[in-house]
Amino acid sequence: MTSSPEEPVAHVDHVDSLILHATDNGVSWITLNRPEAMNAVTWDQRERITALLDAASADPGIRAVVITATGKGFCAGADLRGTPPAGRERIAGDVARTIRLGAQRLIGAVLDCEKPVIAAVNGTAAGIGAHLAFACDLVLAAEEAKFIEVFVRRGLVPDGGGAYLLPRLVGPQRAKELMFFGDSLPAGEAERIGLVNRVVAARELEKTAREWAERLAAGPTRAIALTKQLVNASLDGDRATAFASEAAAQEINMTTRDANEGVASFVERRTPQYRGL
Repeated sequence: MTSSPEEPVAHVDHVDSLILHATDNGVSWITLNRPEAMNAVTWDQRERITALLDAASADPGIRAVVITATGKGFCAGADLRGTPPAGRERIAGDVARTIRLGAQRLIGAVLDCEKPVIAAVNGTAAGIGAHLAFACDLVLAAEEAKFIEVFVRRGLVPDGGGAYLLPRLVGPQRAKELMFFGDSLPAGEAERIGLVNRVVAARELEKTAREWAERLAAGPTRAIALTKQLVNASLDGDRATAFASEAAAQEINMTTRDANEGVASFVERRTPQYRGL
């Protein structure tokens, strides 16, 4: 795995060691690296992750993304000590603005990334950490991993899109159970109810994430991006809108080289060679 020479930076001197980044075989690896704090994320770290996801969308050399972490925790939530000081007494609107520019912007960057994003959850994912995983297109979890809607334990309302994501993944009743009680959800149970695609032994997590990501990176990148947009949008619109979006996506995709390669390879009875174009 080699470091990317042109990755965007945000407060690099402080953040580079806390958010590791490397590219390998068309895959952007984003690794939370603050194990002593169970990878609780500061404002600067969220900005860094968001910038890397935005860069992945714009870089044709990146065709898949993996978000993972070091140590025993995936992400224990937000570390509010890293929030930039306001310099004045808090007034009405400050909290909403902080949430909008912080947690919501981070989750939006995952959902809007034009490349497929895999979460490789190595340990506890709590609060915004759980929502970071749930926003990803595919979720792999180590057997030891667990997910916690921790907000209610602190007397808080879920942020980072939790009340948007969870009902769409597991239905409103199950979402309320998780959010009302804040109980720890083991990886196996998360897989059973549809929050996780696959649970693997901890020693197999990186290997499996690499296999999945490289398989995606070898695929028709634009077709996958358009498919991601269609699926995400389908949860918010009616059938007519979904059908219109599907037709438009097909129109756009049929202008790509990969689509023409896919059709040609089928006719010629050979394996397609996708280039992400």
